[in-house]
Amino acid sequence: MTSTPSPAYDPKTIALHWASAALVAALWLAGEFLDVFPKGTPRITVRSLHICCGLLLGGLLAYRVWWRNAGGVQLPAPAGFKYAKQAHIAHQVLYGAIALMVVTGIALVWIRGDNLFNVFSVPAFDPGNKELRHNAKEVHGWLANGLLIGASLHALTALWHQFVRKDGLLQRMLPARKR
Repeated sequence: MTSTPSPAYDPKTIALHWASAALVAALWLAGEFLDVFPKGTPRITVRSLHICCGLLLGGLLAYRVWWRNAGGVQLPAPAGFKYAKQAHIAHQVLYGAIALMVVTGIALVWIRGDNLFNVFSVPAFDPGNKELRHNAKEVHGWLANGLLIGASLHALTALWHQFVRKDGLLQRMLPARKR
């Protein structure tokens, strides 16, 4: 199905989308490969960056939701698209997964205690409770993998729209110079 180009999202919505995607990918990679870094300052730095970027992702999500409701362009589904309600639910699930990731990340820092850049210390909630620390890390990891799977399905769906349906859906989320 080939159609005329769909209207595009506004530049701020596009930037927020791609910044969120980049942060999700970078945070997942940092979380997966944190143990590759030697203990001490290198690992503390990477984990500190992971924590700070996670907080940035949370702030970006809050701003993104605010912008969507306050001024962002709201586009209808492409002509002939039958699954608009499901797509809306999928986006809400992705937003919820990001929010859960941020909340569980904050909880993990608080439960385990942490050292940010060797400058600021977060005291541990229950320093001797290794099971709680382990469980919080597991939940955060499972959510991270689930979010990555959901984001991958989101990307694959966009590519399907672009190359199979040819309905211009992906073009709506690309910066103007690439449309």
